[in-house]
Amino acid sequence: MTLPDKSPPRKPAKPPSRLGLYIPFGLLGVGVVAWSLGWLWLQGEIYRRMDTAAHAWEQAGYRVDWVSRSVSGYPFRLDVEIKAPRLRERSGWGLTAPSLKAEAFAFAPDHWVAVAPNGAVLIRRVGGPVSIAAKALRASMSDGAAHPPRLSIEGLGLTFVTPPGAQPFAFTRAGEFHFHSKAGPSDQGAAYLELDQARPAGTGWFRQIGGDSPVTFIADGLFTHAAALNGQGFSGALHNWQAAGGRWTVRRLTVRGAARSIEATSGDLAIGTDGRLTGTLPLTVKGGARLVEDLAQVSALPPESAKTAGAILAAGEKGGLAPLTAVFQAGETTLGPVGVGPAPRVY
Repeated sequence: MTLPDKSPPRKPAKPPSRLGLYIPFGLLGVGVVAWSLGWLWLQGEIYRRMDTAAHAWEQAGYRVDWVSRSVSGYPFRLDVEIKAPRLRERSGWGLTAPSLKAEAFAFAPDHWVAVAPNGAVLIRRVGGPVSIAAKALRASMSDGAAHPPRLSIEGLGLTFVTPPGAQPFAFTRAGEFHFHSKAGPSDQGAAYLELDQARPAGTGWFRQIGGDSPVTFIADGLFTHAAALNGQGFSGALHNWQAAGGRWTVRRLTVRGAARSIEATSGDLAIGTDGRLTGTLPLTVKGGARLVEDLAQVSALPPESAKTAGAILAAGEKGGLAPLTAVFQAGETTLGPVGVGPAPRVY
């Protein structure tokens, strides 16, 4: 009897490769290193852009400086904190703040959101500084290379305080402030400004319209030759814009109080070679006859002109509203057929 053949010995099994387990972690590590290097590059780029922008502003007639700055927010944000930033225009106007905090996502470094947590200070050419406190004071900007850039500035619950000896500001407080700008086609720009529920101070135009009640001011329009709106300081930019033939089309212009208001929903304005306003502005006036009399009392209008303009408004009034056309031409302002003084000087 024969025994069956023995099975040949088996070779020991080869252990499975662990390379597949390590590859994802290796790629992740490479990605983390690459992202970290990219974020550090962006951090340095932010400093470079700030220096370049400050130099460009100085070349344009402004002064930009700060006490200190820092960039943090790794890995996905760019958080910039600037201590005591200051912007000054050569004529004397300026803006400063105790601190400014701005943030952008690392993958969208051209869209910034900023807040001034401790308010700001408006530096006037004459009259002294104005301290601005707010429940919220924030801004956002994108498309920085556009004319104008897409910019939004908003304030909520604002108060305006001047130090002893300084001239009063036009308002003591306001419920809301909004400013928005953006570029359009054919070298056009759009701008919107609103100051809502503002308490007037002093005896000027806003006080005469609002009395003891708050007023709302709105200016909304389109302007041409947006790229020309640059130059040495604010007045230089306006001069270049005027020389290029820039014009502002009014979509809405409102000064409204509880019992009185002045409003325009159309109009075409520009700046003359003398720096004064030119163009035509159709107005609708509420409480007009008494309003022009009060404006004459604060020397905003000559008494005789105010009397004649008031009579014209009273004659054309229907339902408490009266139409009136303001014409700015050859350096003079007329309300209807009545000359009331020089046209407003823009720069």
